[in-house]
Amino acid sequence: MREIGHFIGGKNVAGTSGRYTDVFEPMTGEVQGRVALASKAELRAAVENAKAAQPAWAATNPQRRARVMMRFLDLCQREYDSLAELLAREHGKTIPDAKGDIQRGLEVVEFACGIPHLMKGEYTEGAGPGIDIYSMRQALGVVAGITPFNFPAMIPMWKFGPAIACGNAFILKPSERDPGVPMRLAELMIEAGLPAGILNVVNGDKEAVDAILDDPDIKAVGFVGSSPIAQYIYHRAAGTGKRAQCFGGAKNHMIIMPDADMNQAVDALIGAGYGSAGERCMAISVAVPVGNGTADALMEKLIPRVESLKVGPSTDPSADFGPLVTRAALDRVKGYVDLGIQEGAKLAVDGREFRMQGYENGFYMGGCLFDEVKPDMRIYKEEIFGPVLSVVRAKDYAEALRLPTEHEYGNGVAIFTRDGDAARDFAAKVDVGMVGINVPIPVPIAYYTFGGWKASGFGDPNQHGPDSIRFYTKTKTVTSRWPSGLKEGAEFSMPLMQ
Repeated sequence: MREIGHFIGGKNVAGTSGRYTDVFEPMTGEVQGRVALASKAELRAAVENAKAAQPAWAATNPQRRARVMMRFLDLCQREYDSLAELLAREHGKTIPDAKGDIQRGLEVVEFACGIPHLMKGEYTEGAGPGIDIYSMRQALGVVAGITPFNFPAMIPMWKFGPAIACGNAFILKPSERDPGVPMRLAELMIEAGLPAGILNVVNGDKEAVDAILDDPDIKAVGFVGSSPIAQYIYHRAAGTGKRAQCFGGAKNHMIIMPDADMNQAVDALIGAGYGSAGERCMAISVAVPVGNGTADALMEKLIPRVESLKVGPSTDPSADFGPLVTRAALDRVKGYVDLGIQEGAKLAVDGREFRMQGYENGFYMGGCLFDEVKPDMRIYKEEIFGPVLSVVRAKDYAEALRLPTEHEYGNGVAIFTRDGDAARDFAAKVDVGMVGINVPIPVPIAYYTFGGWKASGFGDPNQHGPDSIRFYTKTKTVTSRWPSGLKEGAEFSMPLMQ
């Protein structure tokens, strides 16, 4: 059985707290290892290593820092298949989906390789008589990221890639459910030439999280997870003077207009609703057909597609999706399906009793499809995070626009239509952070920013793109004048650029 400790000071170290939790193999339901849960002292040891190493790393010129990131990219390509297999084994997503997880993380590291340009300041010559003004971006120091189980490669790289490129040292607290890939990424960063102590991985639970939030040497923290925890981390981090960007849950809608290409819309719903067993913060979990005719046509095509979804082990290249991450996650999702029936929604496809032959103890569930879901139902209001799609029928475009706009969450939304006016109006008016037009999962590319609104996000700057550079740096502005331009005598009034 594997023993997973921490990665501190450039090397793997065993846990010393005496506390562990099991790491399961979702395909079989068996325990494949155990991971150490850090104490406050172990977290502090990582911070001390980071604090000692960071000044020299920040003093390394940005081009040299970028070269480390470039070598890391090459090493990840070398290890691509083995990383995907490890990820799938711990998370449960299929191998192709695991490769997508890795690739979307690497794209942000690619963006961070442009750090010599991204960290450039501004300069104004002659802002006043003999006065020049310029600005510079400088690293914050030691920063941290607390990342979720559902993207164990992508989101850690979204966090540590820009942070390290900016000259910071980074403390990563990944999910204890699937810690193997984050540990391996840290090893590859060292192989790429990153100095020891700049990237530390501390595995743990709430004790490690609270230690991060309370540590005075950690200047900023990024989080992705559920909304209640995001709000908790945001408030506690702000209370200790840290910068915080905290992203929470979602209830992503897809509007299907009467003029939409129905085959295209169904394909989009199947992939975006059931891929990765629905364990994505950008999964489409609510379909909103406009008009009963559209709804009936959608259900006619959707039901057989959901019934024919192929659920299988992560190693099956023909599987549409694999198991959920844990038994507790499986039970939670089934509980929501039970609740939806109690609330009066129509369960058109029931995947609760799915069993995988030869993998009877795995955490599998078939696709579920609800029709006639109402906005006051809990299955509409709350994030289910499983292979469950709810259809909410809207009588017209105005109601379809209102549903995602008035929902508590505001992460992502999509509209499928051939009407450019409707699409433009929807994109302008919907109160959601990321919008797709005939694109079901509108995750922006790496040089744009990613982030939801309302209860989906707490804090101002978003993830990756230009916002990540702003978040992980502080701006210093210098006003300079040299002796030849100075007048004798003290000045007591406010300086004016005249």
